[in-house]
Amino acid sequence: MTAYFSDASLKFLRGLALHNNKPWFNEHKPQYEAHVRQPFLRLITDLQPDLAAVSQHFRADPRTVGGSMFRIYRDARFSHDKSPYKSWQGARLFHERRREVAAPSFYIHLQPGASFVGAGLWHPEPKTQLRIRHFILDNPVSWKATAHSPKLRKCFDFGQENKLVRPPRGFPADFEFIDDLKHRNWVFVRPLDDATMTGTKLRETIAGDLVMLGPFVDYLCAGLDLEF
Repeated sequence: MTAYFSDASLKFLRGLALHNNKPWFNEHKPQYEAHVRQPFLRLITDLQPDLAAVSQHFRADPRTVGGSMFRIYRDARFSHDKSPYKSWQGARLFHERRREVAAPSFYIHLQPGASFVGAGLWHPEPKTQLRIRHFILDNPVSWKATAHSPKLRKCFDFGQENKLVRPPRGFPADFEFIDDLKHRNWVFVRPLDDATMTGTKLRETIAGDLVMLGPFVDYLCAGLDLEF
Protein backbone atom coordinates (compact mmCIF):
# COMPACT_ATOMS: atom_id res chain seq x y z
CA MET A 1 0.00 0.00 0.00
CA THR A 2 1.15 3.48 -0.78
CA ALA A 3 0.23 7.04 0.12
CA TYR A 4 -0.83 9.27 -2.72
CA PHE A 5 -1.28 12.60 -1.00
CA SER A 6 0.71 14.17 1.81
CA ASP A 7 0.76 17.17 4.09
CA ALA A 8 2.41 18.98 1.18
CA SER A 9 -0.71 18.32 -0.93
CA LEU A 10 -2.95 19.92 1.68
CA LYS A 11 -0.48 22.76 2.24
CA PHE A 12 -0.56 23.64 -1.46
CA LEU A 13 -4.37 23.71 -1.55
CA ARG A 14 -4.57 25.81 1.62
CA GLY A 15 -2.09 28.21 0.07
CA LEU A 16 -4.09 28.36 -3.15
CA ALA A 17 -7.25 29.18 -1.20
CA LEU A 18 -5.43 32.13 0.41
CA HIS A 19 -3.61 33.29 -2.73
CA ASN A 20 -5.99 32.52 -5.56
CA ASN A 21 -4.21 34.39 -8.34
CA LYS A 22 -2.13 33.57 -11.38
CA PRO A 23 1.28 34.82 -10.12
CA TRP A 24 1.08 32.70 -6.95
CA PHE A 25 -0.10 29.63 -8.85
CA ASN A 26 2.61 29.94 -11.48
CA GLU A 27 5.26 30.29 -8.78
CA HIS A 28 3.99 27.18 -6.99
CA LYS A 29 3.00 25.11 -10.04
CA PRO A 30 5.81 22.57 -9.45
CA GLN A 31 4.30 21.83 -6.02
CA TYR A 32 0.88 21.42 -7.61
CA GLU A 33 2.24 18.93 -10.13
CA ALA A 34 4.29 16.97 -7.60
CA HIS A 35 1.88 16.89 -4.67
CA VAL A 36 -1.63 17.17 -6.14
CA ARG A 37 -1.99 16.52 -9.86
CA GLN A 38 0.40 13.61 -10.40
CA PRO A 39 -0.62 11.77 -7.19
CA PHE A 40 -4.28 12.12 -8.15
CA LEU A 41 -3.58 10.71 -11.61
CA ARG A 42 -1.78 7.75 -10.01
CA LEU A 43 -4.75 7.17 -7.71
CA ILE A 44 -7.13 7.20 -10.67
CA THR A 45 -4.91 4.71 -12.50
CA ASP A 46 -4.69 2.39 -9.51
CA LEU A 47 -8.47 2.48 -8.99
CA GLN A 48 -9.14 1.06 -12.46
CA PRO A 49 -9.30 -2.61 -11.39
CA ASP A 50 -11.28 -1.74 -8.27
CA LEU A 51 -13.88 0.11 -10.33
CA ALA A 52 -13.97 -2.64 -12.95
CA ALA A 53 -14.83 -5.13 -10.20
CA VAL A 54 -17.90 -3.00 -9.40
CA SER A 55 -18.95 -2.24 -12.98
CA GLN A 56 -17.46 -2.88 -16.39
CA HIS A 57 -19.20 0.22 -17.74
CA PHE A 58 -17.54 2.89 -15.59
CA ARG A 59 -14.11 4.36 -16.23
CA ALA A 60 -11.28 5.60 -14.01
CA ASP A 61 -9.46 7.45 -16.77
CA PRO A 62 -6.02 8.99 -16.01
CA ARG A 63 -5.74 10.86 -19.31
CA THR A 64 -4.77 14.48 -18.70
CA VAL A 65 -7.28 15.70 -21.31
CA GLY A 66 -10.78 14.25 -21.33
CA GLY A 67 -10.08 11.93 -18.42
CA SER A 68 -11.49 11.60 -14.92
CA MET A 69 -9.71 14.49 -13.21
CA PHE A 70 -11.24 17.93 -13.36
CA ARG A 71 -9.08 20.88 -14.33
CA ILE A 72 -7.89 23.10 -11.49
CA TYR A 73 -8.89 26.14 -13.53
CA ARG A 74 -12.31 27.66 -12.83
CA ASP A 75 -14.74 28.81 -15.49
CA ALA A 76 -15.52 32.21 -14.00
CA ARG A 77 -17.26 33.70 -17.04
CA PHE A 78 -20.73 33.64 -15.50
CA SER A 79 -19.75 33.88 -11.83
CA HIS A 80 -19.41 36.84 -9.50
CA ASP A 81 -16.39 35.03 -8.05
CA LYS A 82 -13.60 35.68 -10.53
CA SER A 83 -11.01 33.54 -8.71
CA PRO A 84 -9.12 31.74 -11.47
CA TYR A 85 -8.53 28.44 -9.63
CA LYS A 86 -10.44 25.89 -7.61
CA SER A 87 -9.13 25.41 -4.08
CA TRP A 88 -9.71 21.66 -4.36
CA GLN A 89 -9.04 18.83 -6.78
CA GLY A 90 -11.76 16.49 -7.91
CA ALA A 91 -12.22 13.49 -10.18
CA ARG A 92 -15.27 11.69 -11.51
CA LEU A 93 -15.29 8.02 -12.39
CA PHE A 94 -17.72 8.20 -15.26
CA HIS A 95 -20.01 5.96 -17.27
CA GLU A 96 -18.70 4.97 -20.69
CA ARG A 97 -21.76 6.55 -22.32
CA ARG A 98 -21.61 9.86 -20.45
CA ARG A 99 -21.23 11.88 -23.66
CA GLU A 100 -24.35 10.30 -25.17
CA VAL A 101 -26.85 10.51 -22.29
CA ALA A 102 -27.13 11.78 -18.73
CA ALA A 103 -25.43 9.31 -16.40
CA PRO A 104 -24.49 9.02 -12.74
CA SER A 105 -20.87 8.96 -11.68
CA PHE A 106 -18.62 8.23 -8.73
CA TYR A 107 -16.66 11.21 -7.38
CA ILE A 108 -13.52 11.80 -5.31
CA HIS A 109 -12.80 15.21 -3.78
CA LEU A 110 -9.53 16.42 -2.24
CA GLN A 111 -9.76 19.56 -0.11
CA PRO A 112 -8.18 20.29 3.28
CA GLY A 113 -10.75 19.51 5.96
CA ALA A 114 -13.47 18.90 3.39
CA SER A 115 -12.51 15.84 1.33
CA PHE A 116 -15.16 13.28 0.46
CA VAL A 117 -16.15 10.39 -1.77
CA GLY A 118 -19.59 10.02 -3.28
CA ALA A 119 -21.75 8.95 -6.18
CA GLY A 120 -24.97 9.76 -7.94
CA LEU A 121 -26.57 12.38 -10.16
CA TRP A 122 -25.54 15.99 -9.52
CA HIS A 123 -27.49 18.83 -11.15
CA PRO A 124 -29.27 16.65 -13.71
CA GLU A 125 -31.46 18.29 -16.34
CA PRO A 126 -35.21 18.54 -15.52
CA LYS A 127 -36.09 15.72 -17.93
CA THR A 128 -33.55 13.47 -16.16
CA GLN A 129 -34.98 14.44 -12.78
CA LEU A 130 -38.43 13.49 -14.02
CA ARG A 131 -37.22 10.10 -15.27
CA ILE A 132 -35.65 9.28 -11.90
CA ARG A 133 -38.74 10.38 -9.98
CA HIS A 134 -41.00 8.20 -12.12
CA PHE A 135 -38.61 5.27 -11.78
CA ILE A 136 -38.61 5.58 -7.97
CA LEU A 137 -42.41 5.82 -8.00
CA ASP A 138 -42.68 2.69 -10.15
CA ASN A 139 -39.95 0.74 -8.33
CA PRO A 140 -40.20 1.62 -4.62
CA VAL A 141 -39.17 -1.80 -3.29
CA SER A 142 -35.79 -1.78 -5.00
CA TRP A 143 -35.36 1.94 -4.14
CA LYS A 144 -35.84 1.10 -0.48
CA ALA A 145 -33.38 -1.80 -0.72
CA THR A 146 -30.69 0.39 -2.25
CA ALA A 147 -31.13 4.02 -1.19
CA HIS A 148 -32.43 3.16 2.27
CA SER A 149 -30.04 0.32 2.97
CA PRO A 150 -28.99 0.58 6.66
CA LYS A 151 -25.40 -0.21 5.69
CA LEU A 152 -25.30 2.59 3.12
CA ARG A 153 -27.07 5.10 5.36
CA LYS A 154 -24.71 4.32 8.24
CA CYS A 155 -21.66 5.35 6.19
CA PHE A 156 -23.02 7.88 3.69
CA ASP A 157 -25.20 10.97 3.83
CA PHE A 158 -28.01 11.43 1.32
CA GLY A 159 -27.52 14.99 0.04
CA GLN A 160 -30.30 17.31 1.17
CA GLU A 161 -29.33 20.45 -0.76
CA ASN A 162 -31.55 22.07 -3.36
CA LYS A 163 -34.78 20.21 -2.61
CA LEU A 164 -38.30 21.13 -3.59
CA VAL A 165 -40.44 22.55 -0.79
CA ARG A 166 -43.54 20.68 -1.98
CA PRO A 167 -43.96 17.32 -3.68
CA PRO A 168 -43.29 17.51 -7.41
CA ARG A 169 -46.39 18.12 -9.49
CA GLY A 170 -48.17 14.99 -10.61
CA PHE A 171 -46.80 12.72 -7.87
CA PRO A 172 -48.93 11.42 -4.97
CA ALA A 173 -48.23 13.26 -1.72
CA ASP A 174 -48.80 10.07 0.27
CA PHE A 175 -46.11 8.09 -1.58
CA GLU A 176 -43.79 6.36 0.89
CA PHE A 177 -40.69 8.06 -0.51
CA ILE A 178 -42.22 11.40 -1.45
CA ASP A 179 -39.42 13.21 0.38
CA ASP A 180 -36.89 11.51 -1.89
CA LEU A 181 -38.85 12.68 -4.93
CA LYS A 182 -38.37 16.28 -3.79
CA HIS A 183 -34.67 15.99 -4.49
CA ARG A 184 -33.16 17.70 -7.50
CA ASN A 185 -29.91 15.79 -6.95
CA TRP A 186 -29.59 12.13 -5.96
CA VAL A 187 -26.18 11.69 -4.34
CA PHE A 188 -24.64 9.88 -1.40
CA VAL A 189 -21.44 11.31 0.08
CA ARG A 190 -19.06 10.39 2.87
CA PRO A 191 -16.48 12.75 4.38
CA LEU A 192 -12.86 11.61 4.35
CA ASP A 193 -10.62 13.26 6.93
CA ASP A 194 -7.16 14.57 6.16
CA ALA A 195 -5.49 11.59 7.82
CA THR A 196 -7.34 9.20 5.51
CA MET A 197 -6.53 11.25 2.42
CA THR A 198 -2.81 11.30 3.26
CA GLY A 199 -2.66 7.75 4.63
CA THR A 200 -1.52 4.53 3.03
CA LYS A 201 -5.01 2.98 2.95
CA LEU A 202 -6.66 5.60 0.75
CA ARG A 203 -7.07 3.36 -2.29
CA GLU A 204 -8.36 0.51 -0.13
CA THR A 205 -10.84 2.89 1.53
CA ILE A 206 -12.16 4.29 -1.74
CA ALA A 207 -12.35 0.81 -3.29
CA GLY A 208 -14.60 -0.26 -0.42
CA ASP A 209 -16.72 2.84 -0.88
CA LEU A 210 -17.19 2.06 -4.57
CA VAL A 211 -18.53 -1.36 -3.62
CA MET A 212 -21.01 0.14 -1.14
CA LEU A 213 -22.15 2.82 -3.60
CA GLY A 214 -22.46 0.37 -6.48
CA PRO A 215 -26.08 -0.77 -5.93
CA PHE A 216 -27.28 2.84 -5.68
CA VAL A 217 -25.52 3.79 -8.91
CA ASP A 218 -26.88 0.61 -10.50
CA TYR A 219 -30.41 1.73 -9.59
CA LEU A 220 -29.88 5.16 -11.16
CA CYS A 221 -28.48 3.50 -14.28
CA ALA A 222 -31.57 1.30 -14.52
CA GLY A 223 -33.75 4.38 -14.25
CA LEU A 224 -31.91 5.92 -17.22
CA ASP A 225 -31.69 2.70 -19.29
CA LEU A 226 -27.93 2.52 -18.88
CA GLU A 227 -25.82 -0.59 -18.52
CA PHE A 228 -24.16 -1.24 -15.18
